[in-house]
Amino acid sequence: DSQAGVIALVMRHMEPLSEADKGRLRAFAATQPGLQWWLQAKGPETVQPLDAGAAALSYSLPEFGITMPFRPTDFTQVNPFINRLLVARALRLLDAGKGERVIDWFCGLGNFTLPIATQAGAVLGIEGSEALVARSRQNYQQNKAQESAGRSLCPTQFVARNLFEMTPELLLGDGLADKWLIDPPREGAFALVKALVDLRQREQTSQFEIASGSAAAAWTAPRRIVYVSCNPATLARDAGLLVHQAGYRCSAAGVVNMFAHTAHVESLAVFDLEH
Repeated sequence: DSQAGVIALVMRHMEPLSEADKGRLRAFAATQPGLQWWLQAKGPETVQPLDAGAAALSYSLPEFGITMPFRPTDFTQVNPFINRLLVARALRLLDAGKGERVIDWFCGLGNFTLPIATQAGAVLGIEGSEALVARSRQNYQQNKAQESAGRSLCPTQFVARNLFEMTPELLLGDGLADKWLIDPPREGAFALVKALVDLRQREQTSQFEIASGSAAAAWTAPRRIVYVSCNPATLARDAGLLVHQAGYRCSAAGVVNMFAHTAHVESLAVFDLEH
């Protein structure tokens, strides 16, 4: 959205393009204001602009002073205006403070991570795709370099991990966090929530049977979880585990209409730890 009128077209080609073919693409682009050609020779990680001087694609989160560069094969929310609303609302619900550590699960490019970093004391972003983690680190460094007196980013780390194979031991290794933000794909966050349930049950019964006993003894669950979902069915499933087995209370819920006139919505739910 930061380049109004820019259209990026990705061409997947099995054989190298000739200079004549590239010339034809350039000639077509010259007749279409704002058109960019991107070439993909193999997998999505190989996508490159036809011409090195092409304007970088990015979208903005102006409420947080964040600019998010991306490539046309990266996952982004396709409605950038509603995405701004979604991020702002999720962060108001998260209510992170300067003395708090936050983990952003399924962090992608850092759509929530970087805005959280303007409010929290430390942030960890975890994502399954190595390519997206590399991009999120680049986005963090670029925004860090553009800090102003009114906006600074706290120390932020990014880790690549298969979040559909989470275990209690991995969760312990990520350390303590005051709050979580979870933004999974349609499959939800079942393995992550199950790992949290397991640790909560051990915590409540003082039966930590983990090799690193000191880490286990010091571990406590996040006080608040903000769950952003594109699939109400998997949100309901995971919410049932959080409420009935992990000791959380669903204190707020709502929807954001990302795709008007369709059945698809983004759901938001807030879970606070019962004491």
